[in-house]
Amino acid sequence: MRILLTADPILPVPPAGYGGIERIVAALAGELHRRGHEVGLVAKTGSACAADAFFPWPGDAVDGTWATARNIAALHRAARVFRPDVVHSFSRLAYLLALLPGRLPKIMSYQRHVSPGQVRTAVRLARRGTLRFAGCSEFICRQGRDGTAEWTAISNFADTARITFTPRVPANAPLLFLSRVESIKGPDLAIAIARQSGRRLVLAGNRAATGPEAEFFERQVAPHLGRDGIEWVGEVGDAEKTRLLGGSAALVVPIRWDEPFGIVFAEALAAGVPVISSPRGALPEIVRTGVTGFLVNNAAEGAAAVARLDSLDRAACRREAEANFSLTACTARYEALYIDAVASQPHRPAGILP
Repeated sequence: MRILLTADPILPVPPAGYGGIERIVAALAGELHRRGHEVGLVAKTGSACAADAFFPWPGDAVDGTWATARNIAALHRAARVFRPDVVHSFSRLAYLLALLPGRLPKIMSYQRHVSPGQVRTAVRLARRGTLRFAGCSEFICRQGRDGTAEWTAISNFADTARITFTPRVPANAPLLFLSRVESIKGPDLAIAIARQSGRRLVLAGNRAATGPEAEFFERQVAPHLGRDGIEWVGEVGDAEKTRLLGGSAALVVPIRWDEPFGIVFAEALAAGVPVISSPRGALPEIVRTGVTGFLVNNAAEGAAAVARLDSLDRAACRREAEANFSLTACTARYEALYIDAVASQPHRPAGILP
């Protein structure tokens, strides 16, 4: 099968540092190629992802009428050249505009909150049965489902083959906060949980330099650093992330927003690390309370969860990641979606121009 993947022109695929969606696209492209598919990629200039064909976007801009029009045309040209059996977009829905009326099967993946109005408009413009949607969680799919389009939940994944499983850690192993250090991620609540449970806490992640989030850091996080075992190590790369996960008793990221998924939670489970977070967004789909972690509402509940970490089996966390959040498992689900999308267009010859 010939599959054309797209990612927004904001970051290269794969990204040099932060960039969850771009990592997903790069890993998916590699696994699809390993399974024998031909993969084309439309992404930012300079992307190093291995693909059978690469089509750079005309620029880095994503907003504005002119940038959108250029990207619509660029994707249309890429489809005419590559002649895919299916287009799988991880970029803006608007970029599919020129392809919507054609018979080419199209899948739009949402890794963020859904605008139902945009979805309904796209369905009206698309040839019947050629446009499907995928969400990184059931939570996201529920936002888009209104009976006008078909939605499939396929979770984001961690590359379990590259993440070392750590079956046990010392009794005094620290807790780990691994995310952007901003209010919606709950670093201040993680600090409160650590202090109430008498455990060390390592905070790893980038922070805002200006604006409200910078003020939040200075007011709610900075005063605790270097005291009572609370340490901030800044942004970390893949190798350091793996080391930190392997040495932690639990990942503590008590979110204050409706997280669409959160790849770091899958990465933690792959390393055998239980997750302590909040029952919001997709977290109830990722964390099985009492098995792979705990979902808490406040610092007191968080400290109680820390006290129960010894009751959890780190091997169960790894098994959960391999079964539900691994590259191979999730690629197989995408592969089945592609096959079904193409099969639903029985009169469409392979490689037909959109």
